[in-house]
Amino acid sequence: MACDCTGALHFQAVLTSAAQPIPGFPLALYAIGDIQGCHAEFCELLTLIGFSKTDDRLWLTGDLVNRGPDSLAVLREVRALGDAAQTVLGNHDLHLLTVAAGHAGAHRDDTLAPILAAPDRDELLDWLASKPLAIIEDGMLMVHAGVLPQWSAGRVVELAHEVEATLGSAAREDLLRVLYGDEPRAWRDDLEGFDRQRAIVNALTRLRFCTTDGRMEFREKRSAAYAPAGFAPWFAHPSRRSASSLLICGHWSTLGLLLAPNVLMLDSGCLWGGALTAIRLPDRRVFQVPSREPVAPMPRG
Repeated sequence: MACDCTGALHFQAVLTSAAQPIPGFPLALYAIGDIQGCHAEFCELLTLIGFSKTDDRLWLTGDLVNRGPDSLAVLREVRALGDAAQTVLGNHDLHLLTVAAGHAGAHRDDTLAPILAAPDRDELLDWLASKPLAIIEDGMLMVHAGVLPQWSAGRVVELAHEVEATLGSAAREDLLRVLYGDEPRAWRDDLEGFDRQRAIVNALTRLRFCTTDGRMEFREKRSAAYAPAGFAPWFAHPSRRSASSLLICGHWSTLGLLLAPNVLMLDSGCLWGGALTAIRLPDRRVFQVPSREPVAPMPRG
């Protein structure tokens, strides 16, 4: 079943009772939405779910950093979890790498300065740059933002690997230097070089609205009700080739928490005064903690 754009599949709940084990599942996998420097809420959420570094696993939807109050502590916390936590790269994580490399200036509302001044800065940046853009396992695919309709889950991972290989090589600086930009706006299999890699990054870390043939729209950041003419939310296209997989994403805070049979959108706007959300797989129980230090009111839409 594909999601529609009506909002009927949106779900908000704050479950504050501690997690209990699932009979028959000794290891729990939790997916957590965008943290964005909200370290206190992240720690509270780990306590709420009773997370065990030895017995449980975390999937994080990216955007570990920026705009929240303690991005440095979030990076250190997640890195210390080792193999128990896996994260994909989000657009704010890539922004940090680009600013740190000197290829872009910080934005007015960035909160990256403590990371850039930290004594373990280089270790943290190298660790972050080593993270994937997509993770696939047991019919589940996690990316930060979304996937284009013509990409199957397997194709997403193949394309993500192309960018990951560059970020892990001596060409990382060259990619970060030219990473920003909206072009090319439409995917073509014959794209080459950094244009190809920029299109992949934009789809996986910035996508909200697109056309069936993979043309992307980046200006509109409000909810699905504000889809520009000719565009639809990436998950609403009935011909989407990834629909047979469970897609786990964040990024779209104005959409709110959206839970559907084959799409879990987990950015519930902790940064803006909403909540930080975890969902336990496979039973899909939701756990949330409220925002402690919203940086601004929740964006409208």
